[in-house]
Amino acid sequence: MFNFFILLLLASVCLNGVSVVYASDLDIKQLRKIYTQDPKFWPKPLLDEGVEHSELGLLDSVKFPSSNPFTKAKMKLGQQLFNDGRLSRSEQIACASCHDPDLAWADGRKKSFGHNRQQGKRNAPSIENVGYSSHFFWDGRALSLESQALMPIQDPLEMNFTLPELEQRLANIADYKAQFKAAFGDEKVTVERIGMALATFQRTITSRKSDFDYFMLASKQQNPRTKNIYQNKLSDSALLGLHLFRTKARCINCHSGAMFSDQKFHNIGLTFYKHKNQDLGRYNVTAKAQDVGKFKTPSLRGVMNGKPWMHNGLFVDMQGIVNLYNVGGGFTKPDANDPLSPQLSPHIKPLALTQEEISALLEFLNAITAKPARGPANVFLNAK
Repeated sequence: MFNFFILLLLASVCLNGVSVVYASDLDIKQLRKIYTQDPKFWPKPLLDEGVEHSELGLLDSVKFPSSNPFTKAKMKLGQQLFNDGRLSRSEQIACASCHDPDLAWADGRKKSFGHNRQQGKRNAPSIENVGYSSHFFWDGRALSLESQALMPIQDPLEMNFTLPELEQRLANIADYKAQFKAAFGDEKVTVERIGMALATFQRTITSRKSDFDYFMLASKQQNPRTKNIYQNKLSDSALLGLHLFRTKARCINCHSGAMFSDQKFHNIGLTFYKHKNQDLGRYNVTAKAQDVGKFKTPSLRGVMNGKPWMHNGLFVDMQGIVNLYNVGGGFTKPDANDPLSPQLSPHIKPLALTQEEISALLEFLNAITAKPARGPANVFLNAK
């Protein structure tokens, strides 16, 4: 049975602008009363110096760039392209091969396979909510979804094709000529238009509401019964997990905002520097020594749908990840004589979480995970 009393978190927190130290165990009813208020009245999160506070919350509507506005015709073209193996040299590998809606828009593999069953270098992340991201790929090498969409096509380990060949192939398909005309006004097939259509489709793959989202919507409900149902969408354990996520467990230092991600890059100690599975991460893009071993902070929305986790698919059990953070991250041994020696993020510190607290965090991660999207959100399907 869940312990209805929460151990004192050894930190001063701020409630209603007044510094408060919980000097005794806090009853779960008190905690629920606090968190059913507007987030501006929540306890102050435990943040490291210099970390910008972006509170957890609800997703806004996904934004489409002015250079590539949403149209239904473009979405439909993008959806067909996304599922078409003819975008690869072998004509057998589609974008959907690694981003399968039946597998939460990923592929369930440690590392994806591509052309001639070659294994890729990294785990394929889900594309759900990808439209809210500012950098793409684990190392952030693409700065727009339009450019990202074209990169796997050219990767010899993935789709192993060239863009000029792709243009020529699609231009000879009558159905595509009609779709490009509907989406762009004429039949011309170009690389730029392919990227725009693929990006448009991917931006429509947004997550359903999770238990956390309903909990956040409770204060806006006028019907008392509905309000009570929404308030209880978070179990007592998940509610404790929310509090720990923002305080003792320190998750909010990197997993913040409505996407549960700061959209930045951090080294948590999984670089495997100078070993068989070495991956220098962000360094491969920037060539800056301080970026060795850094990877993009993934969104935690829908996180429990996406195993295996991490850039290398190392973890198949979420408790293993929490345990990693609990002990202070992966092993790193800085070498003053090696300018590329990986440096662990300063946000990664031992947490001393109890097993009950770890269980509560896992319960909260389940609460921010809804069933995977089946396809474009209704708002896009119903658009004219």
